[in-house]
Amino acid sequence: MAKQLLKGNVAVAEAAIRAGVQAYFGYPITPQTELLEWMSARMPEEGRAFVQAESELAAVNMVYGAACTGRRVMSSSSSPGISLMMEGISYMAGTEVPAVLVDVMRGGPGLGNIQPSQSDYNQIVHGGGHGDFHSIVLAPCSVQESIDLTVLAFDLAEKYRSIVVVLSDGSIGQMMEAAELPPMMPLKKEFPEWAVDGSVGRDRRFLSSIYLDPPAEEVTNMRLLNRWAKIREKEVRYKEYFLEDAEYAIVGFGSAGRIALTAVRQLREQGVKIGLFRPISLSPFPEKQIEELGKRVKGILVTEMNTGQMLDDVIMATRSSVPVDFYGRPGGIIPLPDEIVAAVQRMIAGPGSNLEHPRDRWMKFMSLIN
Repeated sequence: MAKQLLKGNVAVAEAAIRAGVQAYFGYPITPQTELLEWMSARMPEEGRAFVQAESELAAVNMVYGAACTGRRVMSSSSSPGISLMMEGISYMAGTEVPAVLVDVMRGGPGLGNIQPSQSDYNQIVHGGGHGDFHSIVLAPCSVQESIDLTVLAFDLAEKYRSIVVVLSDGSIGQMMEAAELPPMMPLKKEFPEWAVDGSVGRDRRFLSSIYLDPPAEEVTNMRLLNRWAKIREKEVRYKEYFLEDAEYAIVGFGSAGRIALTAVRQLREQGVKIGLFRPISLSPFPEKQIEELGKRVKGILVTEMNTGQMLDDVIMATRSSVPVDFYGRPGGIIPLPDEIVAAVQRMIAGPGSNLEHPRDRWMKFMSLIN
């Protein structure tokens, strides 16, 4: 199909429709409301279920119920709304039902503001609700990648009976770019053996996340862990730019990674041999690839639109094989490429002591400019 000019939130909504989503439940919150608005018009047009719930709590539990039928279901929200959904997300994980969730991040903590941020990394990648489980987390950096990863999210959710989160931000959700939508897929007509459908004349199907017998709960936890081991083996995704001869590297995801690519190009023009490693799957995290990267370069700069939430994952992945530095902008401020260029130049000129955490060095620098 031909490319068309699309807003990020609208593109995700239409991509989900074309991927065969059968029910959407959500609640408006900036900066993702256009996604819900698009669904409110298009889902009834296609004869599918759309419900604006009375709250995020209600929405996620509606998703939970619909997911138990084996249908393709989703919700979307932004940072504080996602926080309210955490209990329901854990229930879905414990029940082992697939669902897709889109998080268009905004500044925080608290109500914060409606500006772009990446401060949900810990909540989604290392949190996602109570208990021992992991969600698959995919981080786009453009409208086109938002479309592609939304379609992929439904396939992965069903393949692994997992929650899949498309982790976007207010910049990607609100920007307009030329992008290509996928063709309309036919709706599912066959459903898995575990799905509940109200049928009679067969063995009862029972879906629940409660296991009052601790050994039974342990078996469930180990089953989830074994499934996660397969996901870690098969579903790591990332992109590399200019790393073939790189002496230094930047690691950034989503919007921060996109901005960092401009910084890399500027530094290359200055004669600096530097490249970009952009994780796409934040969970599973590309640990082995970053470990190998650390063996090839002299230094790594992690850049994020937060105070360094992915930073610790990168440090652990490198196994202290290379100096790691950090540059971030929290609170809904988008870093400029020139800022990242300057951070790389500081790293090259004089890396700090390995005894000092990169976040502490960054905080000292920020205290000088604020």
